[in-house]
Amino acid sequence: MKTLTFWFDPISPYAYLAFEHLPQALEGCSYVVDYRPVLFAGLLGHWGQRGPAEIEPKRAWTFRQVAWHAHRLGIDIDTPAQHPFNPLALLRLGLASAAAGGLPNRRVVELLMRHAWRGGGDVNEPQRLRALQAVVAPQRDPAGEAVKAELRAHTEVAIELGLFGVPTIGLDGRLFWGLDALPMVRAALQHDPWFDGPAWDAAAEARPGVVRGD
Repeated sequence: MKTLTFWFDPISPYAYLAFEHLPQALEGCSYVVDYRPVLFAGLLGHWGQRGPAEIEPKRAWTFRQVAWHAHRLGIDIDTPAQHPFNPLALLRLGLASAAAGGLPNRRVVELLMRHAWRGGGDVNEPQRLRALQAVVAPQRDPAGEAVKAELRAHTEVAIELGLFGVPTIGLDGRLFWGLDALPMVRAALQHDPWFDGPAWDAAAEARPGVVRGD
């Protein structure tokens, strides 16, 4: 049985859709999942990128495409009242749901994702957050320094591994980015011979190219 690492930040609608669709996409495969929170803004900052919602034409397209994928997959989705929103409360609550050094289980991640992407509410509205925390029943203080340090550590590890976005799925030392990578993950789990040959590494080899000036 293979272990998948599902790196996520609830701020991403693609992470929400991938999370919801994962069981169907990988039906019949033998696997377990480690759900690892990561601060998407930390990845963007490290690589010098802006989020898709920070570029207006890209934001408009992103949410049109997200709505289409949700329709195609039969997944309920409602854009939060505010987006981008600060995801720290959700990320820390997820980590606090487990003992020190532990990870949130699928039920907890589902609660976090649906808190953000169903109902169209304000993700950080205090009453909603209190209600969510009561359901999650964390083992530790989400605002504690230990939990904050764990989230920073997860983000640093993700950067060291080369993550640049969410969702990212880790499998056998490879990283698969995005909702549309789920068929690739399925193929790898099913031992598609393409992954045993040179194609994976060869496709990623850097070619000479034009370098933009300042």
